Amino acid sequence: MNDEKQFVDGLIVKAPGDNVPDFVKAKLSFKLSEFKDWVGQCVKSEPDVEWINVELKESRNGKWYAERIVWKPEGQPQRGAPSEDIPW
Repeated sequence: MNDEKQFVDGLIVKAPGDNVPDFVKAKLSFKLSEFKDWVGQCVKSEPDVEWINVELKESRNGKWYAERIVWKPEGQPQRGAPSEDIPW
């Protein structure tokens, strides 16, 4: 597992204001030029990527931010890779 944090460029996360309904959980703002470049870099570094998963988090000082979840299963054959334990 990769322990390096990957922050989402061009995505600003803010807590909802005091006067919004309870069902509003966060405010997201996308700076399209930066976000588009960031997504392009993700696809360039991982051409087979189909999804980009992101968690909205709160820092120790109370600032909200978005972090990419970079998780890959360990010990499983990659898609399309032949397994050596096939009985035929």
